Amino acid sequence: MRIASVGRALPAHHYDQETLLAALRQHWGERFHNPARLEQLHRNVLVRGRHLALPLEAYPALESFGAANDAWIRCAVDLGEQAVADALARAGLRPDQIDHLFFVSVTGIAAPSIDARLVNRMVLRTDLKRTPIFGLGCVAGAAGVARAADYLRAFPDQVAVLLSVELCSLTLQRGDLSIPNLIASGLFGDGAAAVALTGAARAGAGPRVVATRSIFYPGTERAMGWEIGSGGFRVVLSGEVPKLALGIRKDVDEFLASQGLSRADVATFVCHPGGPKVLEAFEQALEVPREALAATWRSLRDVGNLSSASVLFVLAETLAKPPAPGSFGLMIAMGPGFCSELVLLQW
Repeated sequence: MRIASVGRALPAHHYDQETLLAALRQHWGERFHNPARLEQLHRNVLVRGRHLALPLEAYPALESFGAANDAWIRCAVDLGEQAVADALARAGLRPDQIDHLFFVSVTGIAAPSIDARLVNRMVLRTDLKRTPIFGLGCVAGAAGVARAADYLRAFPDQVAVLLSVELCSLTLQRGDLSIPNLIASGLFGDGAAAVALTGAARAGAGPRVVATRSIFYPGTERAMGWEIGSGGFRVVLSGEVPKLALGIRKDVDEFLASQGLSRADVATFVCHPGGPKVLEAFEQALEVPREALAATWRSLRDVGNLSSASVLFVLAETLAKPPAPGSFGLMIAMGPGFCSELVLLQW
């Protein structure tokens, strides 16, 4: 299986971090007694700006979970179409050549799902197989690539597309002054990415998916995720996440050893930009310099953490300047469960 291309789509509404911080200060006003703490948290995440699904002035009108979710559906279809169209154009494929469409998100819910709505919007085949996946969070970009590759092992003459749409701004709990919510208000952005993968029987360029591995860490359910109630999605974000990320060394070493490789054989790391502390933990665990994760740091700086779409944005940048032929790359993401996903690539 090969990754033929990655398409990306960002909402038109972009704001620098100072503008977003000012809007949050105004919203929380006197209810927040330590504005310096909010500013510190926003600066610590090292994000310069983010794209939002809606214009900034439209958010106060989202007074219920239903209103926010309706906006998610509307924007997810638009951005999803753009990302898939971009991926297909880059791969030289037509919409009617997609055999299986995987859709991942953790920032909204819909039935019919977004992939179903795209069948009508993009005039996809009526015999298209669809797999919508909810709940994997940040890990879903890498996990979605892995599941699409699993499918193509069984159907090597086919094309699979993974679509990720994450509109994190529509989940923000504006009445929640907890530290996790304050961090989330400065870290997460909105965006979509699509990956086109082709089976081994089809000719094409792009890195091969050599192997994948899923790892679940028992007893860590409260490390990351959502508490979902009448007000929508309330973020769960534990300070233990960077510590859990440090444990990736053992998982990476065991996975690479199963393929007859070591970390020294990996030329390129494609990591999810979970935040500065997580990236520092990755660097320490993998024993690599800051430059090895340069694309990940840039993505965090420029657009923030896009949940499952983020690692795909990093993958897109990696494909734009591919490593030497024959070299190996490793995609790494972590998410609710707590779990991680590893995807071994070869150019």
